[in-house]
Amino acid sequence: MTSHRPVHRVAIVGTGTIGASWATHYLARGFDVTATDPAPHAETALRSYVDAAWEGATTLGLSPGASPDRLRFTAEMRQAVADADFVQENAPERPEFKVKLFADIDDATPPDAIIASSSSGITMSVIQAQCRHPERTVIGHPFNPPHVIPLVEVVGGTKTAPETVHDAMAFYASIGKRPIHLKKEVPGHVANRLQAALYREVVYLIEQGVLDVAGADDAVSWGPGLRWGVMGPNLLWHLGGGEGGIQHFMDTLMPQMAGSLWPALGNPQLTPELQEQIVNGVLEEADGHSIDELATQRDAMLFGLLAVRAQYAASGAQTAAARQSA
Repeated sequence: MTSHRPVHRVAIVGTGTIGASWATHYLARGFDVTATDPAPHAETALRSYVDAAWEGATTLGLSPGASPDRLRFTAEMRQAVADADFVQENAPERPEFKVKLFADIDDATPPDAIIASSSSGITMSVIQAQCRHPERTVIGHPFNPPHVIPLVEVVGGTKTAPETVHDAMAFYASIGKRPIHLKKEVPGHVANRLQAALYREVVYLIEQGVLDVAGADDAVSWGPGLRWGVMGPNLLWHLGGGEGGIQHFMDTLMPQMAGSLWPALGNPQLTPELQEQIVNGVLEEADGHSIDELATQRDAMLFGLLAVRAQYAASGAQTAAARQSA
């Protein structure tokens, strides 16, 4: 297999919310970005998004050469990807559409470039079905918004070369992302499945009248959500096990969770009435704030959390280096 080219030029295919956020991130990391989308007024909407998001990207830190001026736009997909070193596709989640689109991208892109899909649910084995070079195609699924949240889920299809997965992981890590390698394809990948599992129980508790919408949000964001912003659940259970750590947790607490709590978890019936209850509760909780205002509040707190995590990571690296030199 031909080795993949160094990445200097990134093509963004599809410039909706995810694509525009990806474009912001790549520009902030100092790349030349060419974006394409056939929708009317797509270029205007994209440039407006980048301009609005640039302050946040600056807060997180810009790479040398970063500039919104390095963004080009064309409505012609083949032109956008013709000289790309890396392609990030963000088209609608329709399998038949993505299969045809990927075949077209594959045909128009230099053969040593990686083609990644932001698909949140369709597997790469499906998407790459009609590609002539499926070995260089891979899922690179971000968490919204990609220019803020570091997570990227990387998983290949049945025809994806191991080198492609390795190189995609290395590339995402080099631009400040936190890539995780999914060793198997599963519908919805991983993070969305975790969200779905939690939200199913949230909806069930609302349905059962245990608490209202605002109470459910508080239960997550002011409890486990605060801890999850620092450590994952496995490591947190290690702390929850006390002096005995995760082994003590598995021996004494896990049987109770698996034996009594798991079977009691609910499977709500999503009736129109329940949907309306949740909608009304969310609007009441939003208290008249617009989507943009709420997103600004969210991002401001995320910037703070990311800064704290970076500070602790740097401190830990310095401590480890000091121990090695001692």
